[in-house]
Amino acid sequence: MAALAVLMVPSPFLFFHLLPMKAELREEGEKVIASGICGSDNHILDGSIPLHLPAILGHEGAGIVESIGEGVSTVKPGDKVILSALPQCRECDSCLHEKGNCCLKEDMFSPVGLMLDGTSRFTCRGRKVYNIFGTSTFTEYTVMHEFSVVKADDDAPLENVCILACGFPTGYGAAVNAAQVTPGSTCVVFGLGGVGSAVVLGCKAAGASRIIGIDINEGKFEKAKAFGVTDCLNPRNFKKPIQQVIMDMTGFGADFTFEATGTIETMIAALESCNMSYGVCVIIGVPPAKSQLSFDPLLLLSGRVLRGSLLGEYKTRDCIPVLVDDYMKKKIDVDSVITHKLPFVEINKGFELLRSGKCIRCVLLF
Repeated sequence: MAALAVLMVPSPFLFFHLLPMKAELREEGEKVIASGICGSDNHILDGSIPLHLPAILGHEGAGIVESIGEGVSTVKPGDKVILSALPQCRECDSCLHEKGNCCLKEDMFSPVGLMLDGTSRFTCRGRKVYNIFGTSTFTEYTVMHEFSVVKADDDAPLENVCILACGFPTGYGAAVNAAQVTPGSTCVVFGLGGVGSAVVLGCKAAGASRIIGIDINEGKFEKAKAFGVTDCLNPRNFKKPIQQVIMDMTGFGADFTFEATGTIETMIAALESCNMSYGVCVIIGVPPAKSQLSFDPLLLLSGRVLRGSLLGEYKTRDCIPVLVDDYMKKKIDVDSVITHKLPFVEINKGFELLRSGKCIRCVLLF
């Protein structure tokens, strides 16, 4: 409830005080301009993702650098930046590996909510307030490490490119990088929210000829078809398990399946929906803490591939600027994924839209 209390305050940033930056840690202070509401933020509120409270949520932001600490060299005050929950320190084993993007300085999988020196930069009425994933974008000002800040094009509209911090690359990259969708293939996307919609756009860009979208909210189907979905299915409309429906539709199963809801049931369904010999199933959704995935290992013995994908396998500081450039050149369609923009004081309305399934992506404006 503590995190919810923070969100219920009409203007939370008025109550937060930024402690002095530790210059030797190469930190930066940013003025947040826009922040998307991600499903992970909602999972924190409903308790599915536990973390230290009270905390400032938000991890899909963009803003302008206000100040920098000693040693910061990649950005300067006045730069437009995207605030990434997934850092790229360029020094650890993962960053140095050609295929790795899960930087070992991340604070996502076992979050402590503190800076590297073990302290917080936020207080509220004298009490320590934790951050989330090293970002905390639901506040007017935030402090971040240099390795989590991505410089953006000076002309980029921050209210749109902010979702390149998380949701869009997570879905789009799952299709083009993790699965490597092939031309003429059949894809199935479980969950047609912000991330799932980006998966659809990635599958379409890769040349998939058939994209089957699955969601229990049929209100999302019209938008999904505009993105490129060829068949929309509501599992509740069938007596058979949805994976059997997919098998009946495709004959041998899909070439590629994507799970973007974060439930164990849909993960199993996605795995069982892909071709037994060469199908690839990519897990993107974040499941509740301490969940266990259990399935018959024969599903893999036949040749299926089950894999995960973190932020679309993009190395953030190297790749997100390229995505911004592609956006500016209209090579990728980010704008259509954003269906609502609200002033920050209406943050609770934004969460209501997310929970009701009435929006694909909602962006908060400061």
